[in-house]
Amino acid sequence: MSIEIRVPAPGESVSEVTISNWLVKEGQWVEMDAPLAELESDKATFEVCAEKAGILSQLFGKIGDTIAVNSVIAIINPEALRPVSMVSESRSVKTIQHIEPIVTPSNEPIGQVSIQKETLVALSEIGDDWSLVSPLAARLLKQYSIHPSTVKGSGSGGRISKVDALEAIVAGGGMDNTALSNTRESKREKMSSLRKTLSRRLVIVKNETAMLTTFNEVNMKPIMDLRVQYKKRFEENHGIGLGFMGFFTRAVCIALREWKAVNASIEGDEIVYHDYCDISIAVSAPKGLVVPVIRNAEGLSLIQIEQEVKRLAGKARENKLSLDEMTGGTFTITNGGVFGSMMSTPIINAPQSAILGMHNIIDRPVVESGQIVIRPIMFLALSYDHRIIDGRESVGFLVRVKQLLENPDMMRDGKKPEEELLGL
Repeated sequence: MSIEIRVPAPGESVSEVTISNWLVKEGQWVEMDAPLAELESDKATFEVCAEKAGILSQLFGKIGDTIAVNSVIAIINPEALRPVSMVSESRSVKTIQHIEPIVTPSNEPIGQVSIQKETLVALSEIGDDWSLVSPLAARLLKQYSIHPSTVKGSGSGGRISKVDALEAIVAGGGMDNTALSNTRESKREKMSSLRKTLSRRLVIVKNETAMLTTFNEVNMKPIMDLRVQYKKRFEENHGIGLGFMGFFTRAVCIALREWKAVNASIEGDEIVYHDYCDISIAVSAPKGLVVPVIRNAEGLSLIQIEQEVKRLAGKARENKLSLDEMTGGTFTITNGGVFGSMMSTPIINAPQSAILGMHNIIDRPVVESGQIVIRPIMFLALSYDHRIIDGRESVGFLVRVKQLLENPDMMRDGKKPEEELLGL
């Protein structure tokens, strides 16, 4: 008896999803719990898996199609006979040798290739295969003569996305100007559910909030010196790198407890003040911008914050974030500096009231004690909703963050050692 595979509901408010990628094709044998397709809602990307082993007798929908939750997406025949000649990736590497490799079609997944007497696939050569490259990424790689075996994929199962391809192009020295000469091509691509939702929310924020941005600069030398001194020991002791996000999150949490309006939100005619700090961290994922949340960050140590950042960023790159991990949040931190941004005005992540933008660190001349010296400087930008947050509060918050970052010894409880000693 055939089994219908239906689209699961990724959340209470989600009624439809988009097929972002098929991982199988009709007529193929699949094992139980094997991923069949990647689906994208307006909030997250997730996989739908086989409920039993069998032959895929029918698939419904094409990449880019929008389908309703609970509708049938695939039919499996569990009574079909398993192909006699099948090979797993681990076996093939050991047993298949001196065989001319055959490139599989771009929509045929690795590790589920049926073997005929005349055609065997050397899966040890799978690094040369284009089957793990998304169509847009494949076009970019071919355009700049980059082989997929030289690109590390960040998607599910090592799949190479557009972002991976662009990073490889930049690492390779950019594009060849002749590649775009004498061409007038255009391409239409359906907007993803995630992108449509993001676009709609950004317009709403711009139209329905009184958004302003205040700026400041911070001398990053104290933190950079601290990282140079302790980075190796920190990694050896905790198994994780010592980045900047832990310091910024810690500084933000201390400042939010002092400037409570920056950590508030509007609900109808009421202002909701939060006594906790759920910090949203903007992450660039293969499917677009996502904002996972570090819960109760005010109670976490710097070590725990770095561990949580690494965990959430890893899940974001693999498109495995759950809805719960991306909902809520009382304040957002975004780091455009990783892409080279010097200055920006970040847009508030509604219904929050403020967002802090980090930028790149550049050596600049500054005056200290009447002397011109070179210091690593970062510009900070705080966008805020003026309906809740006044100028005094926004500037005071950002100045406090600056003070904490330039004095890392204050990040434990917000005081300098001598202030704690004197009871100030």
